[in-house]
Amino acid sequence: MTYAETLARAALDAKAPRAADAPTVISTFAGRGGSSTGYHMAGYRELLAVEWDDHAVATLRLNYPDLDVWQGDIAQLSVTDVLERTGLKVGELDLFDGSPPCQGFSTSGRRAMDDPRNQLFKEFTRLLRGLMPRAFVMENVTGLAKGKMKTVFAEILQELKACGYQVTAGVINAAYLGVPQARERVIFIGCREDLGITPTLPAPQTRFVTVREALADLPDRSTGPAQMVAQKWINVWARVKPGHDFASVHPKGNLFNYWKLSPDKPCPTITKTISSGSGPGIYHWKHPRLLLIDELTRLGSFPGTYLWPGDPTTDAKDHQQAWAGIGNAVPPLMARAIGLHIKETLF
Repeated sequence: MTYAETLARAALDAKAPRAADAPTVISTFAGRGGSSTGYHMAGYRELLAVEWDDHAVATLRLNYPDLDVWQGDIAQLSVTDVLERTGLKVGELDLFDGSPPCQGFSTSGRRAMDDPRNQLFKEFTRLLRGLMPRAFVMENVTGLAKGKMKTVFAEILQELKACGYQVTAGVINAAYLGVPQARERVIFIGCREDLGITPTLPAPQTRFVTVREALADLPDRSTGPAQMVAQKWINVWARVKPGHDFASVHPKGNLFNYWKLSPDKPCPTITKTISSGSGPGIYHWKHPRLLLIDELTRLGSFPGTYLWPGDPTTDAKDHQQAWAGIGNAVPPLMARAIGLHIKETLF
């Protein structure tokens, strides 16, 4: 199947009725639904999604109107609240998922050891200890396992094991799991000790899907609203070879965040930060513009039917928020592969 057909098939799986014995999942730090969509694609029954951001919650509710979405500070969500909302008892949940905000660990930031955002994983472990699911998945940036942050990585690994789990962790590239994006993330997978099963990470499954293959069935558009290269950078964009940043031909300034796609490789990591119209972001290789939202959706492995609040095709602010959501998200096909691996090896 083509990439578009694969994604469409996975989208149908996500909407299919759940079997009575389908594995259950709760998603924390759920964002715009990347992990949720992936687990839906893998046949899980999501009982609860936890998120505080207004745009993210609106996105979740737009795409999953029947999903129970708890909005607020996760520190205010008790284990009792979760059990009452889901009808579960301690130990009955199959999978507990979370992607604690990771700006404090990211190699693109200051990587401050005392960044308060680095402590949000403790809210994850607090709920993990209380719910005692059969398995858990926790995702974070690769900066967590580099340089001075290795001590934080070791602390997180130790605390997860202390919750009563056998744990494995490693860096996984989404491009090896069917996503047309070279996005590396640290993935922790744990299995409750009493089950006597050693967790493993999913092995590479596919060859790389290129940008050209991923976007093959989308219309070839030369322009997009509020997304053209600024006139002062037109000559720079024209000189940049596909697969390189603007700094490769114009070393002055902070232009390494301006990236020109190569159609014959996976997309580089989609980051959440762009500037309206002509700032940092990922630019088309053929047309002097930022990527359009349907292109970003496809490269992020969200289904083409996925809905974004407002009108990101014409409104610059809506476009930026949807872009940020895709940049923050675990790509659905990556979450799907992890979810299927857990079903096959742990359940």
